[in-house]
Amino acid sequence: MAELQARWHQATREVPEEQWQGLVAGAAGATPPFYGWRWLHHLEASGSIVPRHGWQPCHLGLWRQGRLVGLAPLYLKGHSYGEFVFDQSFAQLAGQLGLRYYPKLVGMSPVSPVQGYRFHLAPGEDPAALTARMLKEIDAFCLRQRILSCNFLYVDPAWQPLAEAVGCARWLNQQSEWRNPGHADFEAYLASFNANQRRNIRRERRSVAEAGLAVTPLAGEEIPPALLGRMHDFYEQHCSRWGPWGSKYLTEAFFRAAATDLRRHLVLFSAHRGDPLRPLAMSLCVHDASRLWGRYWGSDIPLENLHFEVCYYAPIAWAIERGLLSFDPGAGGSHKRRRGFVAQPRASLHRWYDPRFDAILRDWLPGANREMLREIAAMNAELPFTAAYDPPHAPRPEPAPEPG
Repeated sequence: MAELQARWHQATREVPEEQWQGLVAGAAGATPPFYGWRWLHHLEASGSIVPRHGWQPCHLGLWRQGRLVGLAPLYLKGHSYGEFVFDQSFAQLAGQLGLRYYPKLVGMSPVSPVQGYRFHLAPGEDPAALTARMLKEIDAFCLRQRILSCNFLYVDPAWQPLAEAVGCARWLNQQSEWRNPGHADFEAYLASFNANQRRNIRRERRSVAEAGLAVTPLAGEEIPPALLGRMHDFYEQHCSRWGPWGSKYLTEAFFRAAATDLRRHLVLFSAHRGDPLRPLAMSLCVHDASRLWGRYWGSDIPLENLHFEVCYYAPIAWAIERGLLSFDPGAGGSHKRRRGFVAQPRASLHRWYDPRFDAILRDWLPGANREMLREIAAMNAELPFTAAYDPPHAPRPEPAPEPG
């Protein structure tokens, strides 16, 4: 068999779209749209995810005779923003040890805390062998460039054991998720709540209707391009309310590209009085055949409970109507717990290239992971509804350290 060649690509466009998509579409399980060639290409081409903003694309490809057989979407990062896995304490530890924490190598879909990161491997290849080979290339790159860490965030649980078997260290965090046990409609969803919270949700939804607002979902080809321009305005305005903490990452050019190239994965929830194409508030969600993800929202009016309706209740109703299995509403927010979302463990995997740094963190991680699972169990024990979720369990033993 011909020898494999590793290449580092400084832009998604350096990899032919059909080759990239051939691996992403062929991955075991369903890969979220956030790892598609067009999504990542438009993040880069729009000026949203670029070196001047602290994101240098650094994608690893394994090639055999001109055919892509392994792909790892990666970025060199000069900060920790846009990840939503908070490693500032790691950066502080590095400083105390006299080490440079940035740049670091990160595997994720930029500014999208969405479970599903994996190496994309060609069918017919040995997944364990190819994962090990790609990690060997990453280790060599990081050591050559004097990079302290490589971090894979929101990893696909199906791929996770392959990376852990080659020495990646697991760190658990938590996110919110709604799962559909097969509700017939929104009323069936409401019936899963206790009486008090069921009244609260009905009151919250009623307050929006009494303000004269209706919420209309618009999906795929139903979305006129101009409406995504309006969505950018809402997104920009919402971010500006938080000043320097506004987390504004996406440019208007990304929304323009989404209007033509990404619409089939988008659904907008327009809150309006009359014409849904003239929204007073709106949220943008992303979907595939079985899952929904909440991303961005904004509003021209300061109406209490409007956020809950546009970002939670209307998307859940839409997901139930279409038989979707899950809804990830986005990072943060303990208020989600009272509105149908449960805490779920999410794993990130790490490799550190300084022996002292590696030893300290690997010694700390098992206790931190146990504490996170206890925290998740405690949060879910107080849910005001009957939940469909995976009960936290004790993590598997950490594999023996290898790269440090």
